[in-house]
Amino acid sequence: MAEHSEAINAAKRAAGYHAADMVEDGMVLGMGTGSTVFYMMERLSGRIRDGLSVSGVPTSYQTAIRARENNIPLTTLDDNPMLDLAIDGADQVDPARCLIKGRGAAHTREKCVAAAAFQLIVVVDEAKIVKRLSGMVPIECIPFAATPVMNQLRSFGGVPRLRDGTKKDGPVITDNGNFIVDCRFDEIDNPTELEALIAMVPGVVESGLFTGFTDKTTVIVGNEKKCRVIT
Repeated sequence: MAEHSEAINAAKRAAGYHAADMVEDGMVLGMGTGSTVFYMMERLSGRIRDGLSVSGVPTSYQTAIRARENNIPLTTLDDNPMLDLAIDGADQVDPARCLIKGRGAAHTREKCVAAAAFQLIVVVDEAKIVKRLSGMVPIECIPFAATPVMNQLRSFGGVPRLRDGTKKDGPVITDNGNFIVDCRFDEIDNPTELEALIAMVPGVVESGLFTGFTDKTTVIVGNEKKCRVIT
């Protein structure tokens, strides 16, 4: 078990470092949330110490805190509405480079950053590459509409459940002050169609399906020895 965990961490580190080495001087980048992105920030911090000049838009409080710890200058979408690139992780990646994201509950801001970027770099380990998207799709919704949102998701064939917090009582509250509904789908035959259906439900803020960025997405898949790049 320990060896397996070390292998996964090595793969994440390799992907994160590879992505950090793609950042060029003067860039403004979006920074996602999650363990693989934190390895990217670790490497980026070293490059900044060596003279690289960049700034980043964080997608969560957690990422902002980690960026400050690594002395990565921060900015906002207000000041930089167009980004050179965004670097983020994913929970699943299919052959068309459609994604499921959001198990860290930051997918709304991550989608805003991805939309603002000219290029999206997705860093994952080999286990995240799948033949077809399936399983849990995180959906951020306003608390007022949680019950009707879940009823509507059932009509789409999903099995929704409000995400409970850990080390707190009650539901997870996102950085935007909303709830997360985790909705299980056995198989997602048409991710683009499902993303559009979910987006039309009143009360939904964003889903963790990312299907609109495939043309500008590069996937870096890390393993213990080297990375492979999917474009």
